[in-house]
Amino acid sequence: MHVIVVGAGIIGVCTAYFLRRSGMEVTVLERQAGVARETSFANAGVMAPSYVGPWAQPGMPGKVANYLFKAEAPVVFRPSTDPALWGWIRRWLAECDPARFARNKARMQRLAFYSQSQLHALRKLHEIDYEQATGYLQLFRSPEEVERSEATRAMLRDLGVAHRLVTADEARAIETTLHPVTALAGALHLPDDETGNCAFFAHQLKGIAERDGVNFRFGISAEGFDLAQGRIERLRTSQGELRADAYVVAGGVDSLALLRPLGIRLPLLPVKGYSATVSITALDQAPMTSVMDETYKVAITRMGNRLRIAGTAEVGTTGMKLRDGALRTLLKVASDWFPAAAVYRRAQFWVGARPMLPDGPPVLGPSPIANLYLNTGHGSTGWVMACGSGKVVADVIAGQSAEIDLDGLTIDRYDRRRAA
Repeated sequence: MHVIVVGAGIIGVCTAYFLRRSGMEVTVLERQAGVARETSFANAGVMAPSYVGPWAQPGMPGKVANYLFKAEAPVVFRPSTDPALWGWIRRWLAECDPARFARNKARMQRLAFYSQSQLHALRKLHEIDYEQATGYLQLFRSPEEVERSEATRAMLRDLGVAHRLVTADEARAIETTLHPVTALAGALHLPDDETGNCAFFAHQLKGIAERDGVNFRFGISAEGFDLAQGRIERLRTSQGELRADAYVVAGGVDSLALLRPLGIRLPLLPVKGYSATVSITALDQAPMTSVMDETYKVAITRMGNRLRIAGTAEVGTTGMKLRDGALRTLLKVASDWFPAAAVYRRAQFWVGARPMLPDGPPVLGPSPIANLYLNTGHGSTGWVMACGSGKVVADVIAGQSAEIDLDGLTIDRYDRRRAA
């Protein structure tokens, strides 16, 4: 059986790896010159299943409204006349209901914990090192943030996830380089959560998959599918037509352009995120534990001799232009917590479009078309869900039962033909 995977970000690479391990002939198409060149390139590196959750959560609409008037904000909304944007927002507001939030978070964590187990098995099998580290601190600047974390802590208790609410002094003992002047009311310590270099991992897994026989074809754009009698007959590309027995769309936000002509209208919205990467100049002042600033939703992760500072969510803008306000937010947070670790004015910046669905979980597995499969919509959680998502989709295509319950993780939770 020959399968074509469209997209060679972390999702596409993992999908190709597991498909080949299932004994299939696999071709991966990517418009860029290599793997992990867009959304997967410079993300936060956080692989924290216990932290995974939907952006649609109780209280978030009020927070977004409040952020409209702040110069440095974790969420930026740029209204436009685009009906797709307002349709997405309408759905997103409905998903902020407490019961829906709990349901969506449980779905996402089910996939994330499964993905973590798949990553560990793969890492052991191939002895991959991707600058991984263990331990995560969610930093609370105010007592109100500590209080609001109770709902998350209750969910973690129900899931049996190792965690501990610590005082400011205890947090500074865990991560001794936290700047003593910056206000800290407490922290949530997640000792088993992980971080790692997503792009570095993707490159290594690509090499393993290639040696196994996966054919990666770069510099080729997928332009559209031809449909006949309820099946994909061929894929049109910038370099001609290609045929396979099955096709997987793992193209992030660009999945929309391929799916819409087929009548599959996922409510997928590009949400821009930013990161800064800077060389560490004072090793004794740089963190060993990854941290998340709860106020600004900015993660700071050590990757070898570099710091990755990532965050912000920007809704309603088009294009991949760097925005000064977002970059200032990243550098402010890094300077607040680790002012002497690096010369932040020398940072290199990145912006990427994260494929966000209004309820949070991705869409995996079958589509309404018999030989077309989906692996998209992971939002900002693609790295933590990548191995599990790839394994699930490979199992489904191979005719095997997925190893986790797929309720709420397939297109069936939407109107299969009119999801937008």
